[in-house]
Amino acid sequence: MATSQHYLAEPDFDQSHAAPVAEHANDDLTTKLSLIWQQVLGVDSIAIDQNFFDLGGESSLAVQMFARVEETFAVKLPLATLYEAPTIAELSAILRNEVPYAGWSPIVPIQTSGSRPPFFCMHGAGGNVLSYRQLSKHLGSEQPFYGLQCPGLDGKCPALTKIEDMARLYAREIRKVQPNGPYFLGGYCMGGTIAYEVAQQLTQAGETVALLALFDTMNWHKIPLNIWTKGSHTLQQWYFHLAAFLCLDSSGQKKFLREKWAVLRNRIPVWRGTILSFFGKQTSPAAMDDLLLASIWETNDRASWSYLPKPYVGRVADIRPAKQYWVFSKPDLKWDELAQAGQQTITLPVYPGSMLVEPFVAQLAAALRNCLDAANEKKESFLDRVTNIHA
Repeated sequence: MATSQHYLAEPDFDQSHAAPVAEHANDDLTTKLSLIWQQVLGVDSIAIDQNFFDLGGESSLAVQMFARVEETFAVKLPLATLYEAPTIAELSAILRNEVPYAGWSPIVPIQTSGSRPPFFCMHGAGGNVLSYRQLSKHLGSEQPFYGLQCPGLDGKCPALTKIEDMARLYAREIRKVQPNGPYFLGGYCMGGTIAYEVAQQLTQAGETVALLALFDTMNWHKIPLNIWTKGSHTLQQWYFHLAAFLCLDSSGQKKFLREKWAVLRNRIPVWRGTILSFFGKQTSPAAMDDLLLASIWETNDRASWSYLPKPYVGRVADIRPAKQYWVFSKPDLKWDELAQAGQQTITLPVYPGSMLVEPFVAQLAAALRNCLDAANEKKESFLDRVTNIHA
């Protein structure tokens, strides 16, 4: 049955090169950038070929770093630039316009090498995709991995307010990388919701989705939002963090605390932006970035809770933690009634909120790799049968 669709005008993403830093500033650019990294990362010295992530950098520190870069060099770069240029030497080359810079795009190449079919992973409520770095790393160098980040992070175009519109944009971007299926899609939390709708739209366009993997993703619109549910969620959140910490050995506990501290720091700019929004216009780049992140988070949350998923003709791989928040534990909040080709439930021995952080992310990567392998085998078997038919 034909369905009517409405289309928004495609956001006008800036694909031009970054404006070069003034020539007279080039001599000490690397020195200034090194000083910014030292201050943000809290280290005394940094070699120009050291990786930002290996030095302990994550998205909240990246926000601070790029805000200082904008103040110092009058050049605004998105967080995802760190996947393209994760060292001082590489970032300096972009600031000097010595290497081509494609500008802001919804699609972020996290890992481009490898012979396997690419995996496309959608952003969560925060909008950026830096949280998927460890997952991609654990999947290995043979697995291409692309993130889809939220429009509006560049500060030049508004964030989209409906899951359907996000999915329509991301499906177009995915097809620029991979024109035809079978496609391998997924996402964590809200990212799974977007992936579900991307799979819907690609399937309706006549394409094949080989894998739709949802990481701890709910049918959000069925969850009541009130003081009781929010309060119980917060209390259980602290309990799950403590339980996850206590189940680890000393080495694992250090990794977990480091990762959770990074997650907390990622939330601080959002909270700060929410507070700043009550006090009128802020002019500093750091304050503007905080306001932007808070606005994107709020917009994405509203979009998730407003989305009404329709039945999906394909199969869903539902990767979930062993325990769940009370408010999320009702059976009809998942996908078994919507996935017409069935739901594969994969339960990981992790607590909620721990799936993407070390050391637990290795378990998610192992489960996802098994799903990718199985889906890829089915795809190759199908292609072999088609080839034999036409032979």
